[in-house]
Amino acid sequence: MGGGGGSQAPPPPPPAADPGCGDRRQQQQLRCRAGRMAGYAPRLPWLLPLLRRAAPPPWARAAAGATALRVPPRPLGRCGALLPPLLLPLGSPSCRRLLLPVPARSLSTAAGTEPPGRAPGPPPRFEARRLLALARPERWRLTAAVGFLAVSSVITMSAPFFMGKVIDIIYTNPSEDFTDSLTSLCALLSGIFLCGGAANATRVYLMQTAGQRIVNRLRATMFSSILKQETAFFDKTRTGELINRLSSDTALLGRSVTENLSDGLRAGAQASVGVAMMFFVSPSLAAFVLSVVPPLAVLAVIYGRYLRKLTKVTQDSLAEATQLAEERIGNIRTVRAFGQEVAEMEKYTNKVDYVLQLAKKEALVRAGFFGATGLSGNLIVLSVLYKGGLLMGNAYMTVGELSSFLMYAFWVGISIGGLSSFYSELMKGLGAGGRLWELIERKPQLPFDEGITLGKDTFRGALEFKDVEFAYPTRPETSIFKDFSLSIPAGSVMALVGPSGTGKSTIVSLLLRLYDPISGTITVDGCDIRQLNPLWLRTKIGTVSQEPILFSCSIAENIAYGAEDPSTVTAEEIQKVAEIANAASFIRGFPKGFDTVVGEKGILLSGGQKQRIAIARALLKNPKILLLDEATSALDAENEYLVQEALDRLMEGRTVLIIAHRLSTIQNADFVAVLGQGKILECGKHEELLANPNGLFRKLMQKQAFLQNSDTFALDLQSREKNILKENV
Repeated sequence: MGGGGGSQAPPPPPPAADPGCGDRRQQQQLRCRAGRMAGYAPRLPWLLPLLRRAAPPPWARAAAGATALRVPPRPLGRCGALLPPLLLPLGSPSCRRLLLPVPARSLSTAAGTEPPGRAPGPPPRFEARRLLALARPERWRLTAAVGFLAVSSVITMSAPFFMGKVIDIIYTNPSEDFTDSLTSLCALLSGIFLCGGAANATRVYLMQTAGQRIVNRLRATMFSSILKQETAFFDKTRTGELINRLSSDTALLGRSVTENLSDGLRAGAQASVGVAMMFFVSPSLAAFVLSVVPPLAVLAVIYGRYLRKLTKVTQDSLAEATQLAEERIGNIRTVRAFGQEVAEMEKYTNKVDYVLQLAKKEALVRAGFFGATGLSGNLIVLSVLYKGGLLMGNAYMTVGELSSFLMYAFWVGISIGGLSSFYSELMKGLGAGGRLWELIERKPQLPFDEGITLGKDTFRGALEFKDVEFAYPTRPETSIFKDFSLSIPAGSVMALVGPSGTGKSTIVSLLLRLYDPISGTITVDGCDIRQLNPLWLRTKIGTVSQEPILFSCSIAENIAYGAEDPSTVTAEEIQKVAEIANAASFIRGFPKGFDTVVGEKGILLSGGQKQRIAIARALLKNPKILLLDEATSALDAENEYLVQEALDRLMEGRTVLIIAHRLSTIQNADFVAVLGQGKILECGKHEELLANPNGLFRKLMQKQAFLQNSDTFALDLQSREKNILKENV
């Protein structure tokens, strides 16, 4: 505040507004400080609104050529920095406005471009074209339906015109006898209306049958696309969501292109003919009445966009509720075992309550929209009465013409309501169809039925892993294998052991090419499996897992599922493989034998029974390569003996990879490989690995032998206690 010569004036406020007018020196100081502050723009929050301005406003760009906006030279201020340009605003030559440099990010944002990584959704017109493309295979049937629709609509909309003529006949010459002319006119109209009814019935039949075919084709295409996706897709996508897409979304989309399309075309045709006849009867009255349509069209566009977005959210929420219900019902025994029924009821109730809230929003919007369209229809009729009455009073219209016009206006009002319903259902269909298009058009990351196949003479079944590195797509940061190498000669039995969580079951997934390794190669007879046809390769590989999954059908159908064409399998072949798998005895013990239904996932059978049916299924497949993933680990001694005996028969003459812990399972293997730390730590004969005192395999077998001895000791102790108790008694 002092007046000393060395004192410096306080800094001016931030240049958010115009700096005002002043002498040249003050302006130079302002420019210098502005240049310094422009370099610190990212750290000044008050500059953010200015930084978002990517370009001059449209009015400035438009006037640039006419008003000669000049950019002065960029002088050097006292700070020694090059000053930013100053633009002269229009109409104020003495005042200057500061424009600061704008970052490139703000330029892209101002230009309306999407940031990278966010794919903009398809425009509504594109989705509408895809929706109509569903009807292309039924184009001839639909064309015929549209033709009958045109006939019925023309006949229906001709009724008011003829009614007006009848009224004019009656009121024009009331004293004359008009019985003959009236009778002939009514007879002619009856025949015309009969033809219209027949055309309308044919139209409904053709539309309904074509619509059902479209929905059937849509569901088949959807299911086919889902099954062709890679396994990683199912790791990320929930089953309940896919089921909801197949059921609810396809039904909603199907309605949009079936009965809704039929009703929409009918309403559109009637509205078009009605408006044309209104102009034919009285152009001036028609122009006056239809002034209510443009505001209604704007309202319809706004309503349709909102309803489309709301439908997407509703269908997603419904998919989450379906997923929850499907998962809990499918695991009802686990839910019941932990007594979580009430908690699951509350979870599902919360899900459907949210769907209900969205439905209430939709109901509110629909109520407002249909209320507005109903009001517009009534206003049309009222406008006809008002304006038509004035025209009649001035002798510009007859009573019959006004009556015809009034009926046409009534039909147009009804058609507007029909078009509103059609537009509403169409927007809902587009909202539901967005998810369906994503699934139908999604390209699987792994090929489905592409690649080469090996001939019978060259296909022997030799397997080799070489420097394989792998991580699951859902957990890319967690590496499963690093420099994993393993060779399995053709016709040999390789046992793979190791601690839990080391990736033993992942080997089976890689051999079936459910996933591809990040690096390295997996070969079959020296050919990279990425070059082989995955569908052909899986038909040559048989699998028996620890917990085999059976389908909810008969035992015979589950066994026949292993064949390339289950419909060609005979009952004798099914019984033969069941005998080899030690399954025929318990199957015949059921009242219905091989026709016994096993329940969902085979829940009505025991573990040993399911294992033997799975072995019979693999036997019927007659694979060259056999993968056994701990097939006997969850069985008791008796079932293990029966299953192991069946496995020994199954392994004859095949390349076999056994993943197991039990000594009884791996002691007959040709080679044993020990997996740990993402690679093979030991590999060799069973006896050689046991002879290594510091080897991991010996330690695993010692732990297993200790547990088995402990179990044997406990059983012996229990039997001794029982004998002592009997002696005392």
